[in-house]
Amino acid sequence: MTANGRTSTAPDVADVVALGESMVTFLPSRPGRLADVPSFDRAIGGAESNVACVLAAAGHSVRWVGRAGADGFGDHLVEAIGGYGVDVRAVRRDPARPTGIYFRTAGDRSTDAHEVAYYRAGSAASAMSVDTMDLDAIRSGRILHLSGITPALSADCLGLTRELTARRPGRPLVSFDVNHRPGLWRDAAHGHGPEVLLELARGADLVFVGDDEARDAWGLDGPEAVRAALPEPELLVVKQGATGATAFHGASGPSGADQVTSVPALRVDVVAAVGAGDAFAAGFLSATLRDLPVRDRLRHGHLMAAAALTVPGDLATPPARDHADRLAALDDTAWGRLRLGPGWTQDGERPGDRTGEGADEEVRTP
Repeated sequence: MTANGRTSTAPDVADVVALGESMVTFLPSRPGRLADVPSFDRAIGGAESNVACVLAAAGHSVRWVGRAGADGFGDHLVEAIGGYGVDVRAVRRDPARPTGIYFRTAGDRSTDAHEVAYYRAGSAASAMSVDTMDLDAIRSGRILHLSGITPALSADCLGLTRELTARRPGRPLVSFDVNHRPGLWRDAAHGHGPEVLLELARGADLVFVGDDEARDAWGLDGPEAVRAALPEPELLVVKQGATGATAFHGASGPSGADQVTSVPALRVDVVAAVGAGDAFAAGFLSATLRDLPVRDRLRHGHLMAAAALTVPGDLATPPARDHADRLAALDDTAWGRLRLGPGWTQDGERPGDRTGEGADEEVRTP
């Protein structure tokens, strides 16, 4: 039995457990305003389930835990996520609340050149709570991955996230992607988003945050300022967009000073700027599970992000592990020359074999 009196459905240990809302996504059949698009293609979307799917595709054992409606959209959601090899046995189905859905235009979600219409109010996922979820299944991974989207959904979701980020002996390594979504918090009566997200991030072991969202949410400018506001996590990753990413980790001697590792982003022929943040987190977590050096964890994050950026949707086929390892092992000069375009994860060429003395000015694949 679980702590909340329910039978645990998935007690076996997974590499990663990801908890959060996933929704059915409707993608436009052509560019244009939502009012003008005649038809849509169905897909799935959700920060935590995106991370779960990428990790499963990369060969890890992964469990996604959430709530979906006992409806056709919920069936599709669970089947689609399970199709990536993700364990969905601990997903709860709610007969009284619907599965969340949303529509978006083909524009870039990171700019104003897009429209998104969410239909998630009162969704099954908004009923996630300490009492309605299997806490044993949620805590059954080596890593528990959460995001700041979940606590924005309802007071119950916030209570669940607070429970999972409370520092207690024996908990899994807690990964938290800040994912500040001002629109979700705008009408929330259960807390002020920036304050809540800072509180939750302080309870995590590993935190991902974009420098842009840290600036918008907390008024912090630069990675060092973010670290000063978040000294508690053992490892803090500040994503700096096209510039790269900086990780603060460990302590270097009696002074307790951080080690700081920065890795520049790759040059990428971008198809669509969607899903890159989730893919970066998945790449970093994958390398963390393998206990790789922090520099290589950042590089694997960039490589997974490049995979997402070079496909139209949120989810991309990740590079084979040996392919990613070869690229992550490039020297700094070769890494800086690397440029990735559509199809690079499927390419049989080994760009790492074409680097070194006498290499071309730019290493490009395919």
